[in-house]
This record gives sequence, structure tokens and C-alpha cells, in this order.
Amino acid sequence: MFPSQTHGIRPLDGITVLSFEHAVAGPVCTRHLADLGARVIKIERPGVGDFARGYDARVRGLSSYFVWANRSKESLTLDLKHPQAAEILERLLARSDVVVQNLAPGAAARLGLSIERLRPQYPRIVVCDISGYGADGPYRDRKAYDLMIQAEAGLISVTGTADLPARCGFSAADVSAGMYAYSSVLAALLLRERTGRGSHIDVSMFETLAEWMGNPMYYTFEGQPAAPRTGPFHPSVVPYGLFRVGDGGMVMMGVQNEREWHTYCAEVLGRPAIAVDPRFTSNTLRTEHRAALEALIGDVLAQLTTPVLEQRLADAQIAFARVNGPGDLWTHPQMQARGRFVEIDSPVGRLPALRPPGDNDSFAPRMGAVPSLGQHSTAILGELGYDGQAIDRLLAEHAI
Repeated sequence: MFPSQTHGIRPLDGITVLSFEHAVAGPVCTRHLADLGARVIKIERPGVGDFARGYDARVRGLSSYFVWANRSKESLTLDLKHPQAAEILERLLARSDVVVQNLAPGAAARLGLSIERLRPQYPRIVVCDISGYGADGPYRDRKAYDLMIQAEAGLISVTGTADLPARCGFSAADVSAGMYAYSSVLAALLLRERTGRGSHIDVSMFETLAEWMGNPMYYTFEGQPAAPRTGPFHPSVVPYGLFRVGDGGMVMMGVQNEREWHTYCAEVLGRPAIAVDPRFTSNTLRTEHRAALEALIGDVLAQLTTPVLEQRLADAQIAFARVNGPGDLWTHPQMQARGRFVEIDSPVGRLPALRPPGDNDSFAPRMGAVPSLGQHSTAILGELGYDGQAIDRLLAEHAI
């Protein structure tokens, strides 16, 4: 094993992950493994690297995607077509516990990274393959960008308004695949502790997002119609959604049961009679008469300011939230109070980074630097037994 580079005891200290990754799904998986202490060696193309490095330049010239998903990793540039690449990979594989890849279909096998090739030589290795549609089936070789998977798995069909479906505002398919790959690798490592054997994990972006679509899927059981798209409102609970206030503010609020409904009408709207209006005495009836009820609510809220409405909702213990933008998270009072941001190193200096969810009182997550392209190539090759002359030759030949 490679030596651990973290301080203290973390769950994955001593575990080495060799990653052939790009874009979002693979990097999200391995960054979370790195958070838990794993040493992640990221193989990148010389001179180019993970193409997510060039997605944008929003973080002082660095890509927002790359900064988010690649901290705490080591970058080894390697031309996988170079004559010596196979030998370098073999030395890396001999010291690795986990291989993660989200290359194009068939690419990993051509590089000798298939489970069939690796398992006889490395029976304890965990191999996690992330693809669009999985290792077999009629869609196996389809190109599978995030937006295509959002469409194929039905997410777009339930997002948006009655007139127009909409993409989810972040890379939901990539993130779901990355997180299921992460949890699957953890499960495989636990299993290895019991059996002494590694595993092969086949993660499909399509299947992970289909799992997240489980509720709307069952809602259509045996041919029942899908819930209508209702924009910022809940399709089957009323009132539950985004409402405008008289001062121009917007507040998300929701009523979950009949007790809350009566409290809401009396204490928030100041109109207790609405609660017993025959059109609104059950959630089913409120859903049926949604337009009329939301118009009544809108008339009341037009007379209020956002602070007054929020205070009434808080006093009545009715759920509500402000409609923040992503930029608001940087200064959100809850984030600040809980110390969710720390600083990490990067090629452009110190940057804020969000600590991973799920605080554990037994260890602190690793919060390492965002690597520059090829930053660790020389050091890693030195660990693998290559001397300075051999490394210089590889550099001259643009192999690394």
C-alpha cells in the first residue's frame, strides 16, 4: 500500500484509489472517498487533463466543476498509449485497493482494466465501472450525457410547468451516479474485510436516477396518470409551494395535515373561515380547487411584507423557507453558525470549500488541495521505483 497522507485515523486511511475519471460522476465518487481518507490518484492526459478543467473559469480562472469534485486528490499525467504506460499502470495497480473509471464504453477494457483481466492477478481489488446505461443491454453503447439521462429517466418530465418540462438545475444524473458509486465502493470494502475478496461494481447513471424517480414511478403504478407538472408547487399537497408577498418577496411554505391547515388559516392568513369552506376541508378537495384557494391566499399575502409573513409562519410552526439562489449559500446564516466552510489550497491560492455532510465525532474529513495538472507525477513515479533519469526521459517523450 502507499503510505497514508492524512493525519489522525479516518475510515479509509491506507486505502489507495486509482481513478480514470473525467467530468462529474467519477470525480464525485472519488472526492467523497478522499474525504474519508483514501489516497486518490487521478490519471489525466498530459497537457489536457480531465476536460472538466475547462468547463468554465468561474473560480479565479479554475473550473467550478473541477474545484468542487477534485480536492484532496493527486494528479498523475500519463499518456496511456505510450509504450511504458502499461508498466506504470501495472505498478500502480499492484499497490491499489480500488479502481474507479467512467471512460467511454469499452475504453477501460482496452486499457486492461476490466475485472476479468484484473481479478486473477489482484483478487482483493475493487473495480467500479460507471457508465450511462450499464455494462449490457441495448443502450449500452449510447452516449450518455447528464441531460440525456435526465430525459431518459423521466426527471425532466416531472420538472417544470404545465406548459413546458425543464432540466433539473444541476447535474442530477452525474451526481446520483457518483454517490451510488461511492456508497457501493464503501460496501465492497466492508465486504472485503469479511471475505478477503474484491468486487466488481457496475453503476449505471440511468439506473441511479431511476431509483431517485421511485416515488413518481410508483405514482403511475398500473397505468395511472403521472402527477401534473406544477412548477414551484407540490402536485398533490395544497397549499404547498412558492407564494409572492406584498413587498415583492417570495416565500416557500407548506401545510402537511389538517391540524396545520386550521392553524395556517387562523394564525397566518387571519381568515379561519377559509379552513371550513366546503371546497377546502380536505387535502383532496384543496387539490381539486387549487386555483381558487391559491387566489385567496394570494389576496391575503399581497397585504403583508416578507418579514411579517415569516414571523407569522414561525409563530404558527408552519414550514417555510426563503427562495435563495446558489450564491446565497456562501453567507447563509445556518452555514456560518455551523462552520461549514474551511479553506483549502489550490493552484490559484486559498479557496473556501464546503465540509462534507455527516459530521462524525471520531474523525475530521480530509480537506486537501485541488491539484494542478500533473502536480504529483514525479513524486508518484519516484514511489513506483523510477529514478530521475527515467522520469526525465518520460517527460521528454511527453509520456507524463
